[in-house]
Amino acid sequence: MQRWAGRVAVVTGASAGIGAAIAQELVKKGLKVVGLARRVERVQELTKSLNSAPGKLYPIKCDVTKEEEVKEAFKWVKANLGGTDILVNNAGVASVNTLRDGPVENWRKIYDLNVLALSMCTKEALQSMKEKGVDDGHIVHINSVAGHKVIDNASIYSSSKHAVTALTEGLRRELVNQKSKIRVTSVSPGAVKTEIGEASGFTPDILEELKDIPFMESEDIADAVLYVLGAPPHVQIHELTIKPVGEPF
Repeated sequence: MQRWAGRVAVVTGASAGIGAAIAQELVKKGLKVVGLARRVERVQELTKSLNSAPGKLYPIKCDVTKEEEVKEAFKWVKANLGGTDILVNNAGVASVNTLRDGPVENWRKIYDLNVLALSMCTKEALQSMKEKGVDDGHIVHINSVAGHKVIDNASIYSSSKHAVTALTEGLRRELVNQKSKIRVTSVSPGAVKTEIGEASGFTPDILEELKDIPFMESEDIADAVLYVLGAPPHVQIHELTIKPVGEPF
C-alpha cells in the first residue's frame, strides 16, 4: 500500500458500514480520501477520529443516484485534489421482495443505486484518471455473493449484483482493448454486520430471521480492499469472494 500514499481515493456510501471502514483504513494508509454520502454529517464525524492519521478524509455531500451531483463531486475532487486515482463503488441498497408482489418502486431504487449510480461514478472516475494521466488507477466494486447466485426472495437485488459482475468484466475488457493498466476488481462479501437491512427497509420479521446467521464485520471487507489495492501493479485480482465461516447460503 505504500505506493498509494498521498494519492486520491473516492469512496461512495462512506457514512456507515463497509464504506466508512474502507475510508478510515485508506486514510490510515496515507491516502487523501473523498467520502461521498447523503448523510455527510456522519462522514464529518469520522474525520474526528482520524486527526493523527497520515492521510486525510474529505466529506462531500452527494446522492450518487443523481448525475449532476456525481459530476459536481468529481469536479470538486479535480479542483481541490487534482483528480482521482482510486474509486471504491460501495454505495448500495438491498431489498427482500418477490417478482410477484413488488413493489416496483423498490426495484427502481435498487437498480438506480446498485447499477446506474455505480456506472456513473465509474465513468467520472475514468474520465478523471484520463485527464490526470493516471494509468495505474484502480476501480473497486463492492459486489455481493448475490452477484454470483440468486438469493431467495431477493431476485431483483441478486440481478442488480449480477449486473455488477458483468460490468466488472465489461470494464476489464474495455481497459484491455485500450491497452490501459488501470485495474478493476469485484469484491463479493457474504453477510456483513452493517445497517443495510434497516436502511433498506427490512421488516422486523426478516431482521429477526437474519440475526443468528454468521456475520463478518465491515473491517473484514476493508481489509480485503487493502489486499486487492496492495497487489503488485501487474496483478489484477479480478474477483474476491469472502464469506463468514458457516454461512448457510
